Amino acid sequence: MNKDEISIIILAAGKGSRMKSPKAKVLHNISGKPMLYHIIKASQELSNDITVVIAHQKEAVVEQMQNYFDNINFCIQDSDNFPGTGGAMKNVSPKNEKVLVLNGDMPLITADALQGFIDTKADIIMSIFDLENPDGYGRVIIENSQVQKIVEQKDASKAQLQVSTVNAGIYAFSKSVIEKYIPLLSNDNAQKEYYLTDVISMAKEDGLNISPLLVDENSFKGVNSKKDLSDSEIIMQDKIKTAWMNAGVIMQLPSTIYIEESVTFEGECIVENGCRITGNTLITNSNIKAGSVIEDSIVKNSDVGPLAHLRPASYIEDTHIGNFVEVKKSSLKGVKAGHLSYIGDSQVDEGTNIGAGVITCNYDGKNKYKTIIGKNVFLGSDSQLVAPVTIEDDVMIAAGTTVTSGKVEKGSLAISRTKLRFIKDFYYKFFSN
Repeated sequence: MNKDEISIIILAAGKGSRMKSPKAKVLHNISGKPMLYHIIKASQELSNDITVVIAHQKEAVVEQMQNYFDNINFCIQDSDNFPGTGGAMKNVSPKNEKVLVLNGDMPLITADALQGFIDTKADIIMSIFDLENPDGYGRVIIENSQVQKIVEQKDASKAQLQVSTVNAGIYAFSKSVIEKYIPLLSNDNAQKEYYLTDVISMAKEDGLNISPLLVDENSFKGVNSKKDLSDSEIIMQDKIKTAWMNAGVIMQLPSTIYIEESVTFEGECIVENGCRITGNTLITNSNIKAGSVIEDSIVKNSDVGPLAHLRPASYIEDTHIGNFVEVKKSSLKGVKAGHLSYIGDSQVDEGTNIGAGVITCNYDGKNKYKTIIGKNVFLGSDSQLVAPVTIEDDVMIAAGTTVTSGKVEKGSLAISRTKLRFIKDFYYKFFSN
């Protein structure tokens, strides 16, 4: 089945009150992207007709998703008059004959995990899994390999609550089933909601074929609380890191490493324990040492850390970044910065050595300014460069120097120190009082 033969509807209208957050549930992040992002990304591998049903914080949901995707349809649920999953389907008009209905709070779904819905032939296909503790899930009653009905927990009898087969919340319908049964849904239940699950019982009464599909809980795990969010993050992180290790990245103690979905590795890379790598970071043929943080940066043929911090828009190539070095919005090529330095809004050229305690003073309280450092510059320990400033090639900055002029010319030594004085017996005089 190609992308033009299946439509996908993603239900993302709920408030997610159990998240105990002012943020819409589907906008909570998993590995650096909103939950809904991950579901749409997987859906795009299967379909060209994707509709997201929204209501709560609908403007925020649309705005964030449009940062990532084009050609996504949005449908607003009339949640006041038609609450519930069935109500969410009221105004949706899928284009294709097979319609896959997903939930916006299942960020671990992949295209491969959904393949069973595409391959199975039935009027309705519904996902199930068996749980030791099914609390909170709708129970699925199955007889002779066919779904007989679904009972929501709040409407279930004591006997039905003993059933361990639960509704995983994903369905595939033929378009004709949606067109026939969604208009017939009623809210005659304990919660006065329109349940999509009621389609199952109506279709069963009419003799339609309803096939259960056993799925992996790790791929269809719903997020209803911040504990669920944390559990899903662990699973997502394991998938991301496993994929990169299978692609050749060496990771030491991978359970201690956090890598976002948007990070990319190339060539022979090592990531040591305790690292955090986020945003649109690219790492090529480099060693990221223990405890380092890299955000939205590019690192090529370099080593970073331990305990270094590359803030957004840093470009590091053929460079050694040592422990407790922070770089922000700077380009360093062929540079050594061994320890305890801050390099911000700077351009540093090859052959330059940045001593311990060197900082670029790039902010005057109102504006930020750039520091340009040329080739083969030696920056002595505890020196400060007050931007805007240019250090030309082959310059030495003496330890403890503060450079405030606009330019240090090629081949120069810059030194600014007060004369060292000794006051005899000052220690004893000071503490004698």
